[in-house]
Amino acid sequence: MTPDNSLTSRHVGLALLALATGGFAIGTTEFVTMGLLPQIADGVHISIPTAGHIVSAYALGVVVGAPVIAALGARTGRKRLLLGLMAVFVLGNVLSAVANSYELLMAARFLTGLPHGAFFGIGAVVGASMVPVNKRAWAVSMMMVGLPVANIIGVPVTTLLGQRYGWQLPFVAVGILGLLTLIAVWFWIGPQPVGNDVNVRSELSALAKPQVWMALLVGMVGFGGMFATYSYITPTMTELAGFSAAAVTIVLAAYGIGMTGGTLVGGRLADRALMPSMYGGLVAVTVVLSTFGWLAHSKAGALVAVFALGFSSSILIPALQTRLMDVAHEGQSLAASLNHSTLNVANALGAWLGSVVLSAGYSYEWPSRVGAVLAVAGLALALISGRMDRTKVLTPA
Repeated sequence: MTPDNSLTSRHVGLALLALATGGFAIGTTEFVTMGLLPQIADGVHISIPTAGHIVSAYALGVVVGAPVIAALGARTGRKRLLLGLMAVFVLGNVLSAVANSYELLMAARFLTGLPHGAFFGIGAVVGASMVPVNKRAWAVSMMMVGLPVANIIGVPVTTLLGQRYGWQLPFVAVGILGLLTLIAVWFWIGPQPVGNDVNVRSELSALAKPQVWMALLVGMVGFGGMFATYSYITPTMTELAGFSAAAVTIVLAAYGIGMTGGTLVGGRLADRALMPSMYGGLVAVTVVLSTFGWLAHSKAGALVAVFALGFSSSILIPALQTRLMDVAHEGQSLAASLNHSTLNVANALGAWLGSVVLSAGYSYEWPSRVGAVLAVAGLALALISGRMDRTKVLTPA
């Protein structure tokens, strides 16, 4: 991946803005569904638990779409692939808005999830290709910052729109955002041809590299700790900290602000020292999760803990994405896309482990403590991966 040195800072900024807008749209559609489950359930005449399957359908689309699209689209120019992904995203949201049955809505949410991981993975490769080598993680963080910003602005605004004017309106709004992204990518991102040596086989070659799997495991286990806590953030805040249900939106905003700051800082740190920033991020997540249950017993402490959780976990994102591109070599698009499939697996893993301790009768202090154990396991895997790098360097060819 050779940086295009002919690009001006303005061109790079506009291209990253186009990608970040797509990330904002994707983040909004992913999370707004969770806040509108009662309205969606009424709209398509199903129960709220059944409506929860709609969230799972989107996640399944992410897990399936990321590797399949990245691999099969290997010979397609990356700009053209980004345009195609956004077109599918717009279509999925429009179908979600007009769905009048549970089955159609399930299919529409699965379709909407398909471009998610591939857009972020391929967008990361495109963003990194436009800047000098020592700014790749910064470029990755800038294209991904739309996702946490969506948690601060996009999700609350569209949730409010859906509650007041109907659950279909947020999907229409996100579809419009996707269309704007498509236009921005068309005008602001230059041609992204692929080399003659890039094909399905070269992308799949990433799967033969142990360090790719190590990086994916670090993300799955390390972020599983965060999701073990965040999956139960609303009852934790109401039961332990004493927030009202309505005030939980303030808590979620604090988390989104922490995510945004962590993503931006993480990009800078990863450019300075990639693996140490990953180690430091996992240590920070461990400390935050270890103290989360204690801090959550007061409103002020809970806000600090939630902000710190968003900040510390998001430091890892640019480092992990850049690490995957480094160790994948010819299979960068696939590896970078798989990162987002892995994060959805981490979501499921963390939520399940949290439910195990809660079902066993433990209080809401305990999911974060289980999360701390996962974060330590993620740190151990990262340290092993770093040692594998050093061993390879020291071993004679």
